[in-house]
Amino acid sequence: MVEESFFFLGLFPHLLTFRLDGKTVIITGANTGIGKETARDLARRGARIIMACRDLERAEEARRDILEDTGNENVVIRKLDLSDTKSIRAFAELIIKEEKQLNILINNAGVMMCPYSKTADGFELQLGVNHLGHVLLTYLLLDLIKHSAPARIVVVASVAHTWTGLRLDDINSERSYDTMKAYGQSKLANVLFARSLAKRLQGDVTRKNHRNKKNPSE
Repeated sequence: MVEESFFFLGLFPHLLTFRLDGKTVIITGANTGIGKETARDLARRGARIIMACRDLERAEEARRDILEDTGNENVVIRKLDLSDTKSIRAFAELIIKEEKQLNILINNAGVMMCPYSKTADGFELQLGVNHLGHVLLTYLLLDLIKHSAPARIVVVASVAHTWTGLRLDDINSERSYDTMKAYGQSKLANVLFARSLAKRLQGDVTRKNHRNKKNPSE
């Protein structure tokens, strides 16, 4: 994966020095893994980073690490629990109130192959957090994103989307639960959502669907 990344950057060397000064970025699940490293890189490029995280203690540790590494003090933490629509709505309301622009939304947070459980709203956890929570968040912030155009919505998916199809007759896995298939279903939903969103927006913002071999944790 690292070799692939360096090869990609070799083809597009300007990406190494591309600046994001004056841009505002939200990254869900930015306290660890891919989310944290994305936050670090974009902070180094001068962006205002909003770390949308459930675990505020771990988020603060990550924020301090990013600050020490990049010197960018414009990195803030906001509480977001994607397993609870009340938290998602509260987060979106706060962002709309506080932020004049949102140039990049990175839907990154997720849970992976966990024991069966449900979100606060009764959805199977992996589908609820990885897909449904991000769908709601995106639509709640969409007007702000459009207002900030050109903007970008990044959906972090996974090759796991090839593991299964959508189980529309048992979308909540209540009759039977296979943790890998449930995870794969949530990632397939990510891909389908990104494609559908791109068609619906039709140039209103800049879109990107990004696949990764590993899913980031929340």
